[in-house]
Amino acid sequence: MILSFTDDLDLDRIADSGQCFRWTKIGPHTYRIIAGSRCLVLAALGDSRYELDCSEEAFDAFWRSYLDLDKDYARIRARIDPKSDPFLALAAEHEKGIRILRQDPWEMLVTFIISQNRNIPAIRRSVELLAEQCGEKRKDSRGEVYYAFPTPAAVAALSEEDLNRCRLGYRCRYVHAAALSVLRGEISLEPLRDADEETTLAALTGLLGVGVKVANCVSLFGLHHLNAFPRDVWVNRVLAREYPKGYPFEAYSPYNGIYQQYMFAWYRHRGEQA
Repeated sequence: MILSFTDDLDLDRIADSGQCFRWTKIGPHTYRIIAGSRCLVLAALGDSRYELDCSEEAFDAFWRSYLDLDKDYARIRARIDPKSDPFLALAAEHEKGIRILRQDPWEMLVTFIISQNRNIPAIRRSVELLAEQCGEKRKDSRGEVYYAFPTPAAVAALSEEDLNRCRLGYRCRYVHAAALSVLRGEISLEPLRDADEETTLAALTGLLGVGVKVANCVSLFGLHHLNAFPRDVWVNRVLAREYPKGYPFEAYSPYNGIYQQYMFAWYRHRGEQA
């Protein structure tokens, strides 16, 4: 199907934003996207047109929400006053097109546990190895094989040797523990979509190996809490250099997570060194 969409949507910027690790570039502005058990080929054609290899019914049932297309990101950018915050206005203008994907909280929990102290290629490799180890084998619309993200039961059933094959290092026991916690009902992720941030962070950081940064990433990218504000070395540098008197969290609520993505991407793309 062909989608006409005039609001902010830049596939390359989303793929490079650090929120998704199963977007594979297969052509100019074209991506094969695996989300849970689903797979989509999405291409930007130019002139605000996009081609998707799915039906309109499948698009309306899942992919529209996944891409967060019902939210007006141009309006959210317009809330930034260039006079009072020229840095964020510049960052948002340069990085417009990023959208916060509506991803599965279980997948994000495991993915961001894996992400600790790793670079993006290493994260991608481990996520794919885990999917190949115990995810359901499927084929996309072109007949090419892919692996669904594995269920908590499938991950919990893996042996230590199986997990080591996924190159998880010390994170093996954290991933296994998270699967057991979800499987046993010690944590229920879906209800956290509607929980406040204090409740969400308390529940997530109660899991083995999940600190505040990982919990905030799961909150933003898996539970779609758009006010969640993950901090890494890049964001901490932004706050120290650009907001020495303090970042105005209250003024930018409830979209601090979106603004965080703009500033994070802008600092990386303009060549700041970690």
